Amino acid sequence: MTHARRLTEEGARLWPDLLREAFLKYDDNWLKSQLFSRGLMRASEYRRSRRSIITASRVSIRAAETLAEGEFNRYYMRGLCRYMIETGGTEVEVYRGKNVENPRLGSVAMIERRLLVQDLLNDLRISQGIEPALGLPPGPNSGLTVRRVEP
Repeated sequence: MTHARRLTEEGARLWPDLLREAFLKYDDNWLKSQLFSRGLMRASEYRRSRRSIITASRVSIRAAETLAEGEFNRYYMRGLCRYMIETGGTEVEVYRGKNVENPRLGSVAMIERRLLVQDLLNDLRISQGIEPALGLPPGPNSGLTVRRVEP
């Protein structure tokens, strides 16, 4: 599931450039602040209940943070995988890159798991906006990312 649908029309238009600028010059906190300060997040969204009733609800105040951190992390992992491939590395290790108050059991179970870099890179490329097959990242706000494994 992607949180990018919570961007305004202007936010969706600016998103690729903001994301690129965050990677080149700043970080996910800068990206989050841009989403807030420029008013690029929707205030409300429509949801369909199990009984097909459509209701409007407020977008979480954490939506900008979740989007910025999640997408920044996905691209960081893609970049690390590409670097590992170029330098002859074959595996990355999952670790908690950000503390979370109530970690999900599925996230905890992934810590120290090793993944083949080519498999993770392929998964991250094809699973944009959907749950990745390898389970990383394992949903929003998990705090999980990957690091190099030395040969």
